[in-house]
Order: sequence, then structure tokens, then C-alpha cells
Amino acid sequence: MEGSGKDKKTFQIPENKRYFRIGEVSRIMGVEPYVLRYWESEFPQICPARADTNQRTYQRKDLEMIMEIKRLLYEEKLTIRGARQRLKQKEQVRSLPDKTFIEELRADLEDILKVLK
Repeated sequence: MEGSGKDKKTFQIPENKRYFRIGEVSRIMGVEPYVLRYWESEFPQICPARADTNQRTYQRKDLEMIMEIKRLLYEEKLTIRGARQRLKQKEQVRSLPDKTFIEELRADLEDILKVLK
């Protein structure tokens, strides 16, 4: 049964492909296409391009994000809102500069102040 605790499949994204249509993503991820379309509306991180035929074209980064969203929703049992918040927190942590960079920057700015005085 999909989504039960017994179903712990690991999904492999094919290495030899760059772009995937919604049907392929559905099979790889084990969710229906309507679920993927719904998640697109709820998670701005999923943003497939549109082909000339107006079909969704997912890239590897989209599939990796979908895997993470599925894990948060099905394994960690988070709500859509909770999963959205968790992803936002991860983005914020990634965007923070590390401590050594800040210390080096501060030292450089202090040196500049000394030169200016």
C-alpha cells in the first residue's frame, strides 16, 4: 500500500536522462500525476519547464525535490504546511554564510576602517 510504513522503496533517478515528462516522474516516484501537479501548486521549489507542446518537463533537481517532499509527507508524516516550513528552513540554513567567512569579513572591514582613519 502506497504511503504505509511498510513501503520503504528507494527511488532511483535514471542517470542517462536530463529531462522527464510527468508520466515518467509519476512512475519513478510512485505517485499519481495529479499529486505532482498539486505539489507544484503548494511547493514553489518544484518548477518544471514547459516544452513546446506545453508538457511539463522536469529536471533532475525537480525530481530530487519531489523525493524530499514525498519523504517529508509520507515518512515523517508532516502536513503540507509543515513540509513547506521544513524546506524553507533548509534553504535558510544553506544560505547563511559560515562563521569563518564572517570573521574574515569583519577583520577585513576593520582593516579598511583603520586605513580610512
